[in-house]
Amino acid sequence: MFKCAADKKPVFIILLFTLIDFIAFFYLQNIWLLVAYWLLMMIPKGLISAWNHHHQHSHVFKSNALNRILEFFYALHTGVTTNLWVLHHNLGHHRNFLDQNKDESRWKRADGSTMGMLEYTLKVALTAYPRGYQVGKKYPKLQKQFIVYGLITLTLLMGLTLYNPINAFFIFILPMIFSLLYTAWATYGHHTGLDTEDQFSSSHNITDKWFNILTGNLGFHTAHHFKQGVHWSKLPELHETIKHKIPDACIRKSVFDLFAKLKKENRSNRASV
Repeated sequence: MFKCAADKKPVFIILLFTLIDFIAFFYLQNIWLLVAYWLLMMIPKGLISAWNHHHQHSHVFKSNALNRILEFFYALHTGVTTNLWVLHHNLGHHRNFLDQNKDESRWKRADGSTMGMLEYTLKVALTAYPRGYQVGKKYPKLQKQFIVYGLITLTLLMGLTLYNPINAFFIFILPMIFSLLYTAWATYGHHTGLDTEDQFSSSHNITDKWFNILTGNLGFHTAHHFKQGVHWSKLPELHETIKHKIPDACIRKSVFDLFAKLKKENRSNRASV
């Protein structure tokens, strides 16, 4: 069923979140509980975006039918439907990220200046579907799937909304919007400010253990761009083979590194008292 055994655990966890969503959809009646549920699920659903990204690089299941079903559930979490990232990201951004005139996730303005984080987040999120569609003109089969399954997802979402508008808004629609914005925001640091033609100097990397557990090794971003077809579970190994080519300036700390540093400093302060 699975192409790679490493996908079993994350897919199980994500489908468990989906089950919880539908239980909440059918049983939560209090508006404040719905708001609390939305706030509680903001970070988990944002993290699911990384796994949707991995799936659209390398499908989880051997069965196309199972992949399409999974993509529907991914869409309810992330706001990204079937083949959007295949077109916008795989066939767009990955081929054009060194050229800011073409990059579908470009961080430069037309005048060559660098966008701020908010501007970048809004532009990438709001143009994701139009740019994905434009890339799809070169790949009509993928574009057709993008349109057809996107419309199916929209139809099913409309059905859920008609059944229970308020619950659908807080459990599905609002998280979809937020997750798409979160995805754009999270990618701002991937390449911004790295104006170079050298692919080994064009991505920021985070090697922290917990960051990569939660994102499926997305912190090894240079390796991901070096060979985008490599399964997420193999990225640390690939990183080891190319890390001597990556400048130190392209290695960044994560929030987990900062917490560990603060914890260590607190221990040192206590010991000196």
